[in-house]
Amino acid sequence: MTTSSPGDELRATVAARRDLGPEFEDSLIEGFLEKVDLEIDRRVDERIETRARRMAPAVRPSVAAGQRLALAIVSMVLGVGATISLPFAGSDFTYLILIAWAGIVGVNFAFAKGGQHR
Repeated sequence: MTTSSPGDELRATVAARRDLGPEFEDSLIEGFLEKVDLEIDRRVDERIETRARRMAPAVRPSVAAGQRLALAIVSMVLGVGATISLPFAGSDFTYLILIAWAGIVGVNFAFAKGGQHR
């Protein structure tokens, strides 16, 4: 990383050209352009890194999206199945529907919270 500004580099290159003469002009220009190119690359890398940090999610998911989808599908199938089948067993089993849905919500909540702490 350079500590001098591009203006300082240009002034130093021009001063060196005066001291060394025109036969070293091409080498001096190439050296200056190389330093400017490196500085541009450094600034672009810095901007990309800053944008990547800003765009990154605050909490990185530790559980694959496929696992979340599978849990959602299984939860819905079990919940809907319980909701449809329990009323046929009689009206006394209505509380079982509530217990089944509470369990499904609890499992999904625990799964979601467990993925955030890792």
